Order: sequence, then C-alpha cells, then structure tokens
Amino acid sequence: MSFFRYKSDVFPVFIFVLFFASDLAVFFSVESRLLVVAWSLLGVLPKSLVSSYNHHHQHVPMLKKVWMNRVLELMYGLQTGISGHAWVLHHVVGHHQNYMDQDLDESRWKDAQGKTMGVFRYSLATALTAYPRCFQVGPHFPRLFKAFLFSGSLLLLALGSLFYLNWFNALVIFLIPMWISLYNTAWHTYYHHAGLDAEDEYEASYNIVERWYNVGTGNLGYHTAHHIKMGIHWSELPKQHEKIRDRIPENLYRLPPPPFKWFIDKNLKASELDIGRRPVFEKAA
Repeated sequence: MSFFRYKSDVFPVFIFVLFFASDLAVFFSVESRLLVVAWSLLGVLPKSLVSSYNHHHQHVPMLKKVWMNRVLELMYGLQTGISGHAWVLHHVVGHHQNYMDQDLDESRWKDAQGKTMGVFRYSLATALTAYPRCFQVGPHFPRLFKAFLFSGSLLLLALGSLFYLNWFNALVIFLIPMWISLYNTAWHTYYHHAGLDAEDEYEASYNIVERWYNVGTGNLGYHTAHHIKMGIHWSELPKQHEKIRDRIPENLYRLPPPPFKWFIDKNLKASELDIGRRPVFEKAA
C-alpha cells in the first residue's frame, strides 16, 4: 500500500472507509426514519473508536500525500466531529505541552476553584470549548492554523451540503454522532488524566494495557508512553511502554472502560492484563 506511510494504518483505515461508505449508502437510500435512527445508534461505539485513530493521525499523518490526508481528515471529521488539524492545535501543541499545568492545559480537568471536575462536567466542558481553544492556540502557529481553517471550512461545506440534501438523515447519521464522538473523546482524556496532579511525566497518566482496548483504540492505553514520545507512530507504543514500564507506579494502571472490561479476567490486576499477550498492533512497517 504505497499511499500509506505505515503498514499498520492500512486495515483500520479500510474499515473506517467502509463504515463511512455505509453511512453514505444509508443517507442516500434509506427513507425510513426509524431505520436511520437504528443505524445511527449502531454506529456510536465504532465512531468513538474512529476518534482514537483520528487522534493518532493528527500526531503522525497516515498518508504520504498532503491532499490525501486532507481527504482522510474530512471523512474523519464527518465521523467524529473533529476536523483536520483541530487536534493538532488543541491536543498536540496544546494539551501535550500543558497537561501537567492545569492553569494552561487545553483539556484541563480542574475547575476555576482548583477542584477536580466530575466526568460529565469535564467531558461536556471540554467538548464545548474544543474549537474555541483551537482558535486561542491557532494564532501562535500560523501554518497549522491556516490548515485548520481550511479543513474546518471544508467540513462545514460538506455537512451543509448533506443538510441541504436531507436534513433529517444528515442530523441523525452525521451531526448527532459527531457530537457524541467529540464528547466520548473528551471522556477518554478524563479517564487518562483526571486527578493526577503530578510534576513527573511518568506519574501524570493512567495506563490501560488490556489487549482488546488497545486494538480498538490503536494502543491509546499506553498513555504514559504516548506522552513521553508523542511523535512516534501508535503501533510503536507497546515497545515504548516496555522500555519505561518499571518507572510507572502500580496505581497508574487501570481497568478498561465498558464494554472492554466486561470481558477481562477478573483475577488479574490492571497492570497484568497484557501478560502473555502479544499486542495485535505492535510495530510500524
């Protein structure tokens, strides 16, 4: 697959393109509103997983050509509500630089009084402020900001066109799931960081090493490794985790969220869930 920079990206992108094509097929061919709603509900979990790979793409672009990445980002945006370069500004040059400073963190989990927010309040606040904070960060990075504005305009144009063609299908198949996916993305960030008031980067993230959670999220559970080396491809995170795992405190391993935790061995500690299991996505091409 010469279009891809890493072989590990081929399968997930293929699945997400297939899912997006199915969304379009339902949009253009299904008239029953009940069936449209049912299809949208079935897509809630898959689109939350797309969000993880969209996150990885905005750290390390998946395709070789710039225009190909813009097209891929448009698809991701219509699935997740996060446009191209939005997470580059909010997350890569924002949160990753400031996540141990709750006065500056673009995904801060403390409120104005310095107290830890609840998960619902945090996720809602982070989702609602995601794009305003992109506009705050953007002027400091003009080239990235220009790409963000272009990608965002393209996403709005595509979404507006879908609403023009069929407002109900556009609302149910695209806009509402986009918002839910954005909220779920914020929720995952809370799950990885909230409550960790640390000055040591090895103590500032929770880790989830359960195999299938990391298949679904592209190894996002190896979160300390991700923050230590945010520029490496997601497929390399298990190896990076092995290099630093002795420096990660035992209490910073946690069980995966539902539905993954429903299928794990209850006799294993959170730090032992990957014992004897080779990660499915372990290395780049």
